[in-house]
Amino acid sequence: MSDATKQDVPLRRKGLSRTQKRRLSRGIQYAVFVAALIVFAASADWDRLQNQFAQADIAEQMFPDVITLALKNTVLYTVSGFAVGLALGMVIALMRLSSVGPYRWLAGIYIEIFRGLPALLIFIFIGVAVPLAFPGTEIIGGTYGKVALALGLVAAAYMAETIRAGIQAVPKGQLEAARSLGFSPARAMISIIIPQAFRIILPPLTNELVLLFKDSSLVLFLGVTLEERELSKYGRDLASTTANSTPILVAGLCYLLVTIPLGFVVRRMEAKAQEAVK
Repeated sequence: MSDATKQDVPLRRKGLSRTQKRRLSRGIQYAVFVAALIVFAASADWDRLQNQFAQADIAEQMFPDVITLALKNTVLYTVSGFAVGLALGMVIALMRLSSVGPYRWLAGIYIEIFRGLPALLIFIFIGVAVPLAFPGTEIIGGTYGKVALALGLVAAAYMAETIRAGIQAVPKGQLEAARSLGFSPARAMISIIIPQAFRIILPPLTNELVLLFKDSSLVLFLGVTLEERELSKYGRDLASTTANSTPILVAGLCYLLVTIPLGFVVRRMEAKAQEAVK
């Protein structure tokens, strides 16, 4: 070993390893983050925030209506919209996979339009354009029917692509095996392919349910009665009445009561799906 090489060895030994550098970098990042939190907490006017967003007496006035009325309506709007979207999305997904060209084109056009338009415009269209175009026509279910239709039209565009991907992810041998047993193409799709596809797409469909739960706040653009208000509308109305933002905070917490458990369920299902693949 040359003299130069002998001199380099101790110098390299004195340097930090890659693991030590990563730990040092991570420690610096944590320190900066904690320092930023301390500065934020020290500079914020917590008394003003409490007075505006955390008035216990106003929050108490919201119960039990915030649960029995606002949260209940939000759940009803979400579930009905999800049901319509799932049914329509299944039809569009099968059209997308059809060997008939016009079916594929119609499904593709629908998906591109309703994924490209904001959900707000769909609500306005259902609430304003439909009554103008068809005078005297009433959507079954009143406001609940309008919300289910609006949310369903938006959700169907996303669910259709999810369902299509799930069907295509099922091995082709499953369909061939079903046909060899005497199943018709339709019966094989319904009895064999679609159930397996739903096991694959259940996590993204549950995630779509979370998104619909939040999109249900757009119901206020349809013009609802006091008994038809959902969480967002209920919180905004009380905030205007009390000149305080506590109702909005309480409404937000009610959203989290549903979305956080659903998000946990999605993560668990995704983890199980990955374990099944392995």
